[in-house]
Amino acid sequence: MTITTPHISLEHWRTLLAVVDAGGYAQAAAALHKSQSAVTYAVQKIETQLGVKAFEIQGRKAVLTDTGQMLYRRATALVGEAGELERAARSLSAGWEAEIRLATEIVYPPRRLLTCLARFRSESPRTRIEVIESVLDGTAQALQKRQADLAIAPRVPPGFHGDPLLRMRTLAVAHPDHPLHRLGRALTPRDLRAHLHLVVRDSGGNRGLRDYLTVEVEQRWTVGHLSTSIEAVRQGHGFAWLPVEHIRDELARGTLKALPLREGAEGTAALYLVLAEPDLAGPGVRRLAQILREDASS
Repeated sequence: MTITTPHISLEHWRTLLAVVDAGGYAQAAAALHKSQSAVTYAVQKIETQLGVKAFEIQGRKAVLTDTGQMLYRRATALVGEAGELERAARSLSAGWEAEIRLATEIVYPPRRLLTCLARFRSESPRTRIEVIESVLDGTAQALQKRQADLAIAPRVPPGFHGDPLLRMRTLAVAHPDHPLHRLGRALTPRDLRAHLHLVVRDSGGNRGLRDYLTVEVEQRWTVGHLSTSIEAVRQGHGFAWLPVEHIRDELARGTLKALPLREGAEGTAALYLVLAEPDLAGPGVRRLAQILREDASS
C-alpha cells in the first residue's frame, strides 16, 4: 500500500482553525503567540499547496469561501483526532490513566456503580474518576463529543460499538394514598390522564425521545434528576415509571405501591457498555469496563 506524505502540517491546519475561531489574522496571532506574518504565511501555504482559496475579502473582513468552510470542518476533525491520539499515547506510556470519564445513564443502579468504582480504586487509587450522570440521549452526546472515555448508555450511538450490559426492570408506581389506588380496580390509560405524571428530562435535549417514553396526560412535571422524580412520587404528587432497583426500599416499606395497570405496568430498559475509542483505550479504561461487565454478569 502506498502512503502519501501530506504537504500540509498539523501546525498549519491549527493556524487556519485559529484564524476562523479567533475572528481574524491579528487575533489568531495573539492567541497562538506568533507574529501576524507567520499566521498569514501558514494560511497562504495551505492555499498554494492545495490550489484553493480559503478566504475572500468582504468589506474589511476576511470570510471563509465554500471551499474554506469544507477545509475548516475537515481540519477540525483532523486536529481533534491527532489530539486524541496523542493523549492516548501519553496514557499508555505512563501506565494507567490519570483520569477516566464515565458517562452513565441515571437508571444504572448507584449501588452497582459505587461497588465497581470502589473495586477499581483498590487497584488504581491514583486514577481520578469523573462520573457524568445523564439521561437518554445525553449519554450518547457525551460519547460523540468525546466528553467520556466509556459510557453506560440506553442505546449505542451511530458510529460506535457496544455490548449489552444490563436490563433494568421499571414499574409504574404511586403513593399508597394516591387517588389512582383508591379506585380499587385495574387501571387503564384513560384513568391516568387526569393525574400528574413525573418525567425525567432527556439531558441531551432530544424531546422526541422523552415524549416517546411518556403517556398522554393533562398534567406533567419534567424534572432533571431521577431522585427528584422518586421524591415527588413518594410525597404523593403524581405517578411515574421508575427503575425497581432504585425504589426497592420504598416498595418494601410501602411508601410506594405498584399501580394495578391492566397492561404496561412493567417495562425493561436495556443498558449497553460503550467505549469511545476501543483501539486507543488505556489500561484503566479497559479494566474499569471489565469490572462493570463482571458486576453485571454476577
